[in-house]
Amino acid sequence: MMTFRIAWRELRNLFLSPLAWCVLAVVQFVLAWMFLASVEAFRGNPASVAGVTDTVAAGLYSISSIVMLLVVPLLSMRLVAEERRSGSLALLLSAPVRMSEIVLGKYLGLVGFLAVMVAMLTLMPLSLAVGTHLDYGKLASNVLGLLLLLGAFAAAGLYMSTLTRQPVVAAISSFGLLLFLWIVNWIAQGGAAQYSALLHYLSLVDHYSSLLRGSFDSSDLAYYLLFILAFLTLSIRRLDGQRLQR
Repeated sequence: MMTFRIAWRELRNLFLSPLAWCVLAVVQFVLAWMFLASVEAFRGNPASVAGVTDTVAAGLYSISSIVMLLVVPLLSMRLVAEERRSGSLALLLSAPVRMSEIVLGKYLGLVGFLAVMVAMLTLMPLSLAVGTHLDYGKLASNVLGLLLLLGAFAAAGLYMSTLTRQPVVAAISSFGLLLFLWIVNWIAQGGAAQYSALLHYLSLVDHYSSLLRGSFDSSDLAYYLLFILAFLTLSIRRLDGQRLQR
């Protein structure tokens, strides 16, 4: 129960934050513009073999992942670092609440906000159902893939926020970590072929690309769940260590 109270508090604080509203507005504007451009491009090429779901919807979710790579660190940077800088983290650590509840509550609050963004994004391709046929199976795979990807982004951002008291430092370090995990498969093409399988498995984008194609593989789901669990565990251990030092 305490987990959901903390999650609701974090979600409410996000919606009360001017930064979150600015991020929400800018992201929706950029993605809406890209969506309309994709629709016009699809209409201008009626001989295209790929359907509207593959061309417009999957393309929109692909662009969204890149945009969110920049946005999520801005939202996650304040989860712990801001409270540490303001001094409210000391009160939270001294409260009779398990550290797992604190971390999970903060994480779910951020994921809830990101889920709202994904829901607003999904309304764009769904609007095409008025005039054409959509592959709802592939669309559902795209939505699931983006939710899992953003869940991984949020978990990594939360952990980086536990390492510093400066939100800006947390944002930059989160972006650097996520960018590295995004392009780690490029190393396999630059002379590390012997580690190709491992590097491709560690890459965030490889698993996401499979879901964008509508190919649901349990290994992709397991990757994201293990990724999220690993960073949440690291966050719990980090804050537990600080609680013991007090």
